[in-house]
Amino acid sequence: MDPRQIEEIMEVIKEFFPENTSIAISDTNEYLYYQPSKKVDLKIKPGDPIKEGSAAYKALTYGQKINSYIESDVFGVPYYGMSIPLIEEGETKGAITAIFPQKPSPFLTNYITVKIDDCWYPIKHNQVIYLETQLRKTFVKTMHREGYHRLNLSDLELFLAPDSFIRCHRSYIVNIDYIEEIQPDSHSTFLLIMKDGTRIPVSQRYASYFRRSLGF
Repeated sequence: MDPRQIEEIMEVIKEFFPENTSIAISDTNEYLYYQPSKKVDLKIKPGDPIKEGSAAYKALTYGQKINSYIESDVFGVPYYGMSIPLIEEGETKGAITAIFPQKPSPFLTNYITVKIDDCWYPIKHNQVIYLETQLRKTFVKTMHREGYHRLNLSDLELFLAPDSFIRCHRSYIVNIDYIEEIQPDSHSTFLLIMKDGTRIPVSQRYASYFRRSLGF
């Protein structure tokens, strides 16, 4: 990940997180960037290895978004971490971690603003059926409207409630409330029939996580 990519990521992140948020960006082995806040500072320096048990370590290990309270034995101070792996063409390249002194509540806004033609429309999270990667943007589908969000799927995943939204494929995140039926598919995977009739695959990579998360 080059400095320009890190700068672009930070410009996007600043629009979403409150001032008391520390931000860490890493590759798969070490931290590349760290911005501390006045509320919580883990004293991370670029080049520091990713510590076992940290939010970034968990996101990279499981290949999934992690929302977790981390005890003080990892960095010396406790924190609440939200970390998401950065995945390109199916390969994990690193992680972005937001660090809070405690679990943020409420966290961010409950709207996703999508662009349709030359206008923008705020959509409540609970109205979103699914999100799909399309041409480096994210296609957002509801029952009555569809449009594009400027963030890619992996970046946008960080801002979605994990109790409602689940990653099922490198190209899809679905709202669990809109799953009509889960059908078995080949190679121990699944096919989701959404309430709008869309058929969405659960890839082999995400099948076990998907099954554990929904308890079947």
